Amino acid sequence: MGIRILKGGMLTTVQDLGRTGYQSQGFSVAGVMDIRSFKIANLLLDNPENEAVLEMTLIGPTLQFTSATIIAITGGDFSPTINGEPAPMYTALYMNKGDILKFGSARTGSRGYIAFSSYLDVPVVMGSRCTNLKSGIGGFKGRKLQADDYIGFRIKRRYLPFFLSRKLDGDRFEEESAVLRVVMGPQDKLFSKQGIKSFLSGEYTVTSDFDRMGCRLEGPFIASKETSDIISDGIAFGSVQVPSHGKPIILLSDRQTTGGYAKIATVASVDIPKLVQRKTDHKIHFQSISVEEAQELYLKEMEELDEMRKQIHQPCKEVLDCRLVAKRLSLLFKD
Repeated sequence: MGIRILKGGMLTTVQDLGRTGYQSQGFSVAGVMDIRSFKIANLLLDNPENEAVLEMTLIGPTLQFTSATIIAITGGDFSPTINGEPAPMYTALYMNKGDILKFGSARTGSRGYIAFSSYLDVPVVMGSRCTNLKSGIGGFKGRKLQADDYIGFRIKRRYLPFFLSRKLDGDRFEEESAVLRVVMGPQDKLFSKQGIKSFLSGEYTVTSDFDRMGCRLEGPFIASKETSDIISDGIAFGSVQVPSHGKPIILLSDRQTTGGYAKIATVASVDIPKLVQRKTDHKIHFQSISVEEAQELYLKEMEELDEMRKQIHQPCKEVLDCRLVAKRLSLLFKD
């Protein structure tokens, strides 16, 4: 009862919201890159908010189901198919025993998520099921998935109320440029007025040096007053470091726990998905906002998620083909 990995894709790992409480011991938080897409995937299935999912990067996996379950696919568009037929995203989907779910290359975005109503059976390590690739812990044997791996399910859950209403308008990641709203600091005073101006008015380009640890940008030089070296301190998700070469590096899920370069700003949490869904050569602009504005944006997103939850718990108003309804209901009792 679970999924067999036929192809692992470029980088497919088990992730949740991350492993908190251990940065003082040198363990990075890890966890999903696009928290919004992750939350929506679990929301569609009435899963616990922090239930583990599969995160795929640039090229998706091919999975075979050894038992029936329900899934939801969110994030970038990896052209998913079920048994060779196109599969919708941001929709609850029945998967029957023997079905093959296949993904291609990311057509839009760069990261996608698969949630499972039956819950992935991977061990909890230090409070989380997420994969920490650098430490080799968590997830499936602390590594990315590869052919012939098998992950079981923890429960048998094949029914969801209001099933036909469980579809949402998906987020779009087609734009090749994005504006990231940032809260300045904590070390922005180490940079010159011209350096701050360059940071906030310049156009930056996503380089190929972009992974789960961070994203290096190419663009206008950000000048410091004297030096950007500091006594090492903690690094938050979305911290924008500026080393002596004057080009920003945005730290992400697998970031180191501390760093000795000044942080000019921190990306607002609601805008991090815009960044992690970028590709090489995409453009980035920065916009300064206050802490209060960042908090308001976060609360607004929480309200949007609550509205999505209400939407999928409404009776379906569409006129449906009786044969389609019968087919979907039959899957509940198969296997």
